[in-house]
Amino acid sequence: MKSLSAFRLRRFWLLLLLPAAFALDLAAKSSPDFAEWYAVTIYPVYAQFFSAVTGVLPFSLGEFCLIALVLFLLVYLARGIYRLIRIKEDRFARLVRFLSIPLLIAVCIAFLCVTNYGTNHRRYSFAAVSGLTVRDSSAEELYDLCVTLTETANALREDVTEDENGVFTLADSVQTNAARAKTFFNALHADYPTLYTTGTPKPVVFSEVMSYLDISGIYCPFTFEANVNVHMDDVGIPFTMCHELSHLSGYMREDEANFIAFLACIQSGDADFRYSGAFLAMVHASNALYSADYALWEQAAALRSDAVERDIASNNAYWAQYDTPVAEVSNRVNDAYLKANGQENGVQSYGRMVDLLLAYYRENAA
Repeated sequence: MKSLSAFRLRRFWLLLLLPAAFALDLAAKSSPDFAEWYAVTIYPVYAQFFSAVTGVLPFSLGEFCLIALVLFLLVYLARGIYRLIRIKEDRFARLVRFLSIPLLIAVCIAFLCVTNYGTNHRRYSFAAVSGLTVRDSSAEELYDLCVTLTETANALREDVTEDENGVFTLADSVQTNAARAKTFFNALHADYPTLYTTGTPKPVVFSEVMSYLDISGIYCPFTFEANVNVHMDDVGIPFTMCHELSHLSGYMREDEANFIAFLACIQSGDADFRYSGAFLAMVHASNALYSADYALWEQAAALRSDAVERDIASNNAYWAQYDTPVAEVSNRVNDAYLKANGQENGVQSYGRMVDLLLAYYRENAA
């Protein structure tokens, strides 16, 4: 029992991370003022440092760590169970040691999730910080937004390249566009001081696995990386890069990250990025109009150019082939996670991007 006591004492302090995580999460839930203070003072200090460090690597460290962790746990569990069965001496002490490692790993992960991700869910909304006025809008206003975005997408589509099937394709490599995404995103800092990152989007090697999970991108809060699915249609890649950089900069709500990605893309001055931003904004707005007023949606959809229609068809066909039970489970898990972090509408909160788009275009029109 002496060895067991020594083991407990050596690792006891790690268990204190769990109540610390609960306390921090409770403080953020109770006070948006505290959450915003944390997001603009504490989080950027270490987030920008570590994202700059991991940004040096051309590959996703988070993807590598995830694979390594899964392999470690499989080997660890198999070896531990085998030794518990074969060796009878001090079995209880060895069982405690065996179970403690996965437990302590889970505690550390929970702590990092709160400090590097969860707390920022409770900060002020981007609408409040940016001064945009979000309000209820009529179907006619939504129709006008769809018309504006459709006409913008039509015009921008003429300046980009396409493949042999007449579908949009990026003119440059993923690596080149990743570097541009960082530049375009940080250009927003002049008008929106809370937007800044030292990280660069990372292509994921096993991107097709992300497609099976219905994921276009993911922010890794353990390595401070913006990971992007580069297997999907090219039209979504620039937008997704900027979306994940939004998370890296401290904005975790999906609807806000979508809108910030639109801002970075549409104000970039780059043909591919501008089209990607306008295209995805048009899709979000059109989906909202489809639910609000089908007749108006038909009128707006009729304005799309043949080239834009080809991109829509190609993008829809791509995701349709991965519409599996696995993707459905992934969506349910994501929905539960978003609701647990204060996004009451769950995955439907993605649709609230349209409210920000309406506010943005109203302000610009004024």
